[in-house]
Formats: sequence, structure tokens, C-alpha cells
Amino acid sequence: MADSSSVGPAAQEEWSSVLSAEAATRAPPPPTTITRPLLDLSGAAIGGSKEDHNPTIVLPNQSAEVSHFAIDLGGSLIKLVYFSRAQQEAKTTTTEAESNKKKLEQKRSGFLAGLRRHGGFPILGGRLHFVKFESSKLNDCLAFIKSKRLHRCSKGIEGVEALGPTATAAAGKSSNSGSSPTTTMPEKNGEKNGVIKATGGGAFKYAELFKEKLGVTFDKEDEMQCLVSGANFLLRAIRDEAFTHLEGHKQFVQLDQNELFPYLLVNIGSGVSMIKVDEEGQYERVSGTNVGGGTFWGLGKLLTKCKSFDEILELSQGGDNSAVDMLVGDIYGGLDYSKIGLSASTIASSFGKVIAENKDLSDYRKEDIVLSLLRMISYNIGQVAYLNALRYGLKRIFFSGFFIRGHAYTMDTMSFAIRFWSKGDAQAMFLRHEGFLGALGAFLSYDKYGLANLTSHQCVERFPMGAPYVGGEVHGPPIRDLNEKITWMEKFMQKGIEITAPIPISLPGTTGLGGFERPLARSGSLRSDSSAALNVGVLHLDPSLEPFPLLADPKNYEPNTVDLSDQSEREYWLRILFGNLPDLVEKAVASEGGTDDARRRGDAFARAFKAHLARLREEPAAYGKLGLANLLEMREECLREFHFHDVYMAIKERENEAALTVLPDLLAELDSLEPAARMLALIEGVLAANIFDWGSRACVELYHSGTIIEIYRMSRNKMKRPLRVDNFEAFQKKFIGSGGNEGSEKLVPHKRALLFVDNSGADVVLGMLPLARELLRRGTEVVLVANSLPAINDVTAVELPAIVAAAAKHCDTLRRAATAGGLLVDVVGDDGLSEDVAAVPVLTVVENGCGSPCIDFRQVSSELAVIAQDADLMVLEGMGRALHTNYNARFQCDVLKLAMVKNQRLAEQLLNGSIYDCVCRYEPANYGSSALAN
Repeated sequence: MADSSSVGPAAQEEWSSVLSAEAATRAPPPPTTITRPLLDLSGAAIGGSKEDHNPTIVLPNQSAEVSHFAIDLGGSLIKLVYFSRAQQEAKTTTTEAESNKKKLEQKRSGFLAGLRRHGGFPILGGRLHFVKFESSKLNDCLAFIKSKRLHRCSKGIEGVEALGPTATAAAGKSSNSGSSPTTTMPEKNGEKNGVIKATGGGAFKYAELFKEKLGVTFDKEDEMQCLVSGANFLLRAIRDEAFTHLEGHKQFVQLDQNELFPYLLVNIGSGVSMIKVDEEGQYERVSGTNVGGGTFWGLGKLLTKCKSFDEILELSQGGDNSAVDMLVGDIYGGLDYSKIGLSASTIASSFGKVIAENKDLSDYRKEDIVLSLLRMISYNIGQVAYLNALRYGLKRIFFSGFFIRGHAYTMDTMSFAIRFWSKGDAQAMFLRHEGFLGALGAFLSYDKYGLANLTSHQCVERFPMGAPYVGGEVHGPPIRDLNEKITWMEKFMQKGIEITAPIPISLPGTTGLGGFERPLARSGSLRSDSSAALNVGVLHLDPSLEPFPLLADPKNYEPNTVDLSDQSEREYWLRILFGNLPDLVEKAVASEGGTDDARRRGDAFARAFKAHLARLREEPAAYGKLGLANLLEMREECLREFHFHDVYMAIKERENEAALTVLPDLLAELDSLEPAARMLALIEGVLAANIFDWGSRACVELYHSGTIIEIYRMSRNKMKRPLRVDNFEAFQKKFIGSGGNEGSEKLVPHKRALLFVDNSGADVVLGMLPLARELLRRGTEVVLVANSLPAINDVTAVELPAIVAAAAKHCDTLRRAATAGGLLVDVVGDDGLSEDVAAVPVLTVVENGCGSPCIDFRQVSSELAVIAQDADLMVLEGMGRALHTNYNARFQCDVLKLAMVKNQRLAEQLLNGSIYDCVCRYEPANYGSSALAN
């Protein structure tokens, strides 16, 4: 291991070259003369995501208001995928932290310029939205496109023309032939109409209508190619895209990307197509059937007079198919035909019982007819699908298309058929974006070198609250801004109607969140998972996020330690979040000055977050696989949605100031100790300081009994060894040798340490900074890794430089290392790197890419991913990062996990201990499955 004690300018040079090389591998997109609206994918070069549900895609360098959409015009349904640029909030003031950040970036440009290439955080460029309309409501679709101006694009974007030669020629021809001037939409405010990607039979049928009404020309894409392209993208890019559904139980399937192909894609629209997908770009339609969704809808409409597809599905919920189907038991006197493995309840003949009964259609219940019809068609499709899979030796069968609709009984029926015919060897899998494959594939064809290469670490799904959702329907007009959103929520609360679920923004005539309708459910008997409405969100694309390179087993990495699939565990944490809500709302309102506007937003946040929790209590898999980290992140996202960006800012500033006051005395005390005693004091200091966590109710109650320093000292004094998990001696041996004293044996220091910091105040100032100082004095580069966005009282990457600068006034080691790392904004000039600065390793700060108390190493910031490549030590500090998540995670470098347990249930469940127990868990590089000393 190279000696890193002589860093400084040389380190700057080294880091600069690393970053330049890294940037060089990110070649810009090739030049193009495409003359349609084009997303700016520069900087979205795969380098390194995660934000909404039926994802919104984030393109960080997309600086202009460009709209994109693609459309799939099927026989029964119209599916729309459209892009919108994420609008950043207008800010009229610049905070001191933001001002310092600008100075900091200028100061660090020598060796970190290449890392934060996206200019700040959060990185939000744009989103993909998913909407559908019944084909009979084509005018509603046109009105929706027009209202959002999706058919227009901004003029004057560098490298992009709004209208291509084909569209221009078409427009000119129309004008020369004397057509009405309203045929093609006129330019307005520098905007032009463009060429739109379209697929499906309606792309031919309605091309002239779209040209007449919107002035757009269809660029038609092959339907089958779009289906496959859309499926491949989703299976690669969305982590919780595929799931199984059997006997009412939904389970998400984690797919190995290296073993995805080949698979059978069964797309059930009006008819059914079965496509064998061998690899990216290679597929073949191997079979199909004309008995599909259109058959069910058409026969159902004739037999029941129902007006909508979802109304027919709802009827099936109350049905008993044995009233019309002939069962095996009807033939064999109620007995099974066990010799060939058929139970008495097996359907021998769909609608077969009707033959022997002298009844008219009106004598049968509509519910029974519809259920028999649903099972007949589902079983038929399932059997044909399995036979094709058997024919080609395929084990993975994915079902898609709007016939499924997220309908529980439909999926159960398909799954039963596959399991029955395969004798359990194959299983049916379903896709959350099931109906949008064609539209998404068409959208991806806008760019052959960018979006299609995105992977799961660059896509994030979120569920914003849009319109109030009551009684199975979306109420109210389109919600375009926060004030309007809150007004509608208040209206329902004044009437005493509880908002039961969040729904994203929609227009009248559209179908709510993700473009799905929820069946009417007038009887209230509809199963909660029969609607896909809340299973699909807005997809954000964030090319700046990358997988953490030091994971020992990325394929099997699971961040969450707490298993929320267990009902009692899930209910406990939901109650905790419900219970903490009043105090959180109070602090959120206070953080904004307690104004009337802040109170309104606080009330709206509380209702929205309660609605999320209620939805998850009803259906835990509504938003994908549920973990405690997801719940905590959802809370922070919901706060930000209602413009509470840093609820604990004033508290953090006050605690930082108090902790910095006593830092000099603490450092002097540490310096007076022998190496072994000092190392123990440092570790105990980190654990003691970790008590300052405003996310723990037990800790908050402690704060009323003393000052920050008194509580810290009390925590230190109560520290007893052995700790609940105590690997201190193993870490000490690696750090200072088996003798416990420096010089007893020659040890090579770690080259670079990543310190994942937790809370502001005493936690970072009195705990982690002294540990960082000790590492620096031993020749190790130190990278302080902090949140990109605020979460509770966690310190952020923007706040850390000011804290380090204040601490550096009391410590020469910190001052010189921070100066070398470009952290000190106003301490020395560009020529101030003297010999004493060059004598210490670098101390710097990077953001982790998230805004949660936890961390998911499948998605971290690109700058962290780059810097981590040469790290050989990680320190994960705090309950969120070391216990709630990553307690069982393994890494390729040495790892020290330090945390005080501030929740009694977690202490019991995870450690068989008690609240305030401490964890010092040391795991050498590539640590095995056996524990050191639990």
C-alpha cells in the first residue's frame, strides 16, 4: 500500500488526472441532424438513480423547455408516454451555505471539477409520465396533448431544430393546396410543431387526424419492436418492475441482468402476441391468438351492457363461475378425477352448465357470466403461453398489456394456469408498466444512443400527491401548483372526507396516477390490489447516480436490514411514523417562521403523508418492494413536495455552534492520551455523540433534561464495555498494532478513508471530526461523505465545509488537510499551499447522492463512486446507515460500523439488546459470512 503522507499539490494532480480520465470515457453524443424535438443527453453519459413511481426521467443537462411524447394507438386503448422538464423552484435569496458552496466549488476546481459536473444538487432534469385513454375518447387525448403543449417544442435550442424536412414539406404542401390555415398549428412564442413517434394500428388510422388537430406528423415505429424495446428497458432500468402474483400474494422478482435472455413476452391487448426475445434487438413473434382483451371486453359488453372495461372487471369480483361453468365435479358426482390429477373444482367446460339449463340470459347473474368469461380467456392465454415456452425451452414468461390492468384475479388466473400446465417448473411474471411497453419503446426510439442504455441505478420512481383521491375517483381540476393542490385538499377535509390515497397530477378526462383508472368499487368489495393506479408513478432519470464500486456482492446486495414483509414489523414502523408526525409538522411550520402559509403547507404535508402510510398499510407492495429505508425516504420527499426543504436547519446551526465551543478542550484531552487509550476514546466519542438524533423520540425526550454538552458527557460516562457488538480490539490491531502502542510494529496506514457522517452538532463535531483528524495524522486521506439533501438533522455536503472551517481554527492538522482538499474558502489564496500543507493528506467532502437518513449503495453520486475506487477503509456511522441499512452488507475494503441503537424494538430484534446499546462492528476487506464477535 503506497504511503500517502506526502500529499498536497501532488494529490491534487493525481485526483485531477483520475477525474480527467474518467470524464474522457464519457464521450459526448454523436452529432446529429435529426429534426425533431431532441432531449439533451450530454452529461447523461453513462458514468456513474432513483426518484418517482412509473418513472419520471431526469436529464440533468436538459436546460430548455423541450417536450417530447410518443403514443401507442391500440384498438382498445391509447397509451401516451411524455417527457416534461423538472421545474426548479424560483429562488429570490441566496443562503450563506449556497454562497459558500459557490466559493468552495471554485476553490476545489483544481482536482474535483470533473466530479460535480452537473452543477449542484438535487439533480433533476426531466421526467417520463404515463397516461392512457380509451380509444373511444380520442378527443380527450387530443385535448390533453394540447393542454400540456406536448406537440410543441422550444425554438433556438442549440443543435436542435423543431421541425424536420418531412414535417416542413408536409406543412408547405398543405398550405399550397389551399387548406385552411388552421390545419397546421401556427408558431407561437418561438415554438414549432414537430414529428411525433407513434406505434400501433392507430398510427396509420389517425395520422391525418393528428395532423389536422395538432399539426404534427407521425414517425411510425414498428409495433413489435416497440414492445420488445420497452420491455427490455423496463426490465433493465426499473428494479421492482417484474413481480409474481399467486393466491393474492405479490412478490417482486430481482432479475439477474446477465440471465435475462431469452424470455417469452406475452402481450395481451385486443389480441395476443407471443414474442420470443433472445437478446437486445433480437426477437421473433412465435405465436399469438385472437382471443384476448378485446374478446373479453366485447363479449362482456354484449352480455352485461357494461360501458367500460373496468366496470366489467369489477363485476367479476362478485361472481361465482360455477353457476355457468361445467366443473369436473358436475360430471363425476362431486368427486375429483384423481387418476389424471383433476380436482372436482376444475373447469371442464366454460359456460358448459348453460347447455343443460332452460334459462335465458336474464336469468343468470352478470357477475357469474363475467367471471366465467374472465377465467376462460385467461386460462386459454396462459396455456398457449406455456406451450410456446415449452416449445422453445423458456423458463421466464412475462405478461403485459392492458387486459391485465393490475387486476388481482386476472393475474392469479394466469399464474395458476402456468403453474398447472408446467407442474410448477415455470412461473408467470407481470410488469408494473404493463400497458405502456409500446409507447415507451416508441419514445426510446427518439434517441438510439442514450436512454436505451440506462440501467436501474439511474432510474428513480416517486409518488407525489396530485389531486385528492376519494371514493375510487380523482376529484378536482388539474393541479398545477402547490397552492392549488393544498386548496383542494383543504376542501375535502372541511367536508370531513379523509383523503385515502395520493394521486399525481392529472387533467379531467385522464385517468389519474400513471394513467390508470381505479375501478368504481361502488360496493367497496374490490380487492385493494385490483387497481394498478398507485403501482405506477413518475420515472425520474438521473445519469449522475452510479452503483457503489466497493460492494462485495452487488448482485445480492439488499440495503434494508428490517424486513417489512412481516406484518407485525411493518405495522410497528407505520405506527412509529404516524406517531412522530405531529412533532415533525410542528417543527416544519416553525422552520418557516410559523406563518399562515407554513401552517397550510404543514397540514397538507401531514394529510399527504398519512395517505401514503394508509395506502401502504392497505397494500404494502403498492410502491414496489417495501423497506424501512423506503418509508424514511418517502417522508423526506413528501416534506420537499410541500416546500419544506430543511426542517431542522435552525436546530442544526444551534447544535453545531454549541459543539464547536467545546471542541478545543476535547482535542486537548485526546492528545494527552496514549495511542491505545486515545483510539478507544475516539470510538466511544463517536458512539456517545451519535445520541443526538432528532429522528428518535427517545432521544428527543432526553434533550429536555440538559444541554448538548451535558448530554454528550452523560453518554460518554455511561459507555461500558463490552459493547453489545464489540470488535474494537480487532480494529485497534489493524489501526495501531497488536501492542496497542505506536511503534510496536510497523503498520501501513490506510490510503483513503470514506467517513459516512450522520447528524449535525455533537455527532459530527465531537465524534467524526476527531476520528478524521486521527486518520489524517496517521497519513490517511479522509473523505467526509454526507447527504446531498437534508433529512431530519443529518448534516449535508453543503454544510460540512463551514463546519470543517470552524473546527480548523482550533486544529492545525484539520486546517492544513482541509486547505489541501480545497475545503477552506477564505483561509488562504491559490498560492497559499505551503510546505506544511503538503505534509498532510487531503481532507475533502463529497455528497452521497441521496436525501434520506439511510443509504442505498445501489445508487450513489458519481463523485462518490469515483473517489471510492481507491478507498480501503469505510466508516458507516449512525443508526440509519449502519443498522437500518447495510448492517449485513459486505464490502471489498475494511469497514467499521458505529452506531448507538435508539429504538427499543430494533435493539431487541437485531441485537437482542436494549435501547442505547452500542455497535462497534469491524469487518476486514471481503469479510465472510461469519460474525467476528456478536
